[in-house]
Amino acid sequence: MKTITIEGQLRTELGKQATRQLRSEEKVPGVIYGGATEVNFSALATSFKTLVYTSEFQLAEIKVDGKSYKCILKDLQFDKVSDELIHADFLELVEDKKIIATIPLKFTGAAKGVKDGGKLITKMKALKVKTYPRDLKENIEVDLTDLELNANLRVEDVKAEKYEILNSPRIPIASIVMTRQLRQEEAAATPAGKSAAPAKPAAKK
Repeated sequence: MKTITIEGQLRTELGKQATRQLRSEEKVPGVIYGGATEVNFSALATSFKTLVYTSEFQLAEIKVDGKSYKCILKDLQFDKVSDELIHADFLELVEDKKIIATIPLKFTGAAKGVKDGGKLITKMKALKVKTYPRDLKENIEVDLTDLELNANLRVEDVKAEKYEILNSPRIPIASIVMTRQLRQEEAAATPAGKSAAPAKPAAKK
């Protein structure tokens, strides 16, 4: 799995003035939690770009004050006006301590419903899971081969060993819907029904 290295500096002052000073130096404050101690640090804003602006699931190795912390990104804060990154939260990975992570889905296989003329609609891009750090991986593969026309693949259909999936099991992940062209073709192929029998004249009084 890809790991991004961030060179940080330990933060000793945590007030608003110290934070403003960091941002004037184009640095972003961050925190590492989940391990033996909480670590407040800062790093150049450019250090976070590869980790933040991607849909991939990646690890972060943050080096602060001579120590190295293996982490995953947990939360980000952006400035409401400039949209610049202003804070980052990281969870330290502890070998025998389960964590909650959001893992992207990777769809594989040519769906039967698509071969029959349908259109694939993906409704989820990732799943929230609980697992040990050693079992983390870049994505969860989902095989669409047997997904038929007008059918749904749901969270409960995903097979992910060593992962406890936390999303609601009945939520659809992907579906094959009938295209307009296919509906028109089916309608054209349907034989016309028998014409209705003429109405009987009303009885004379």
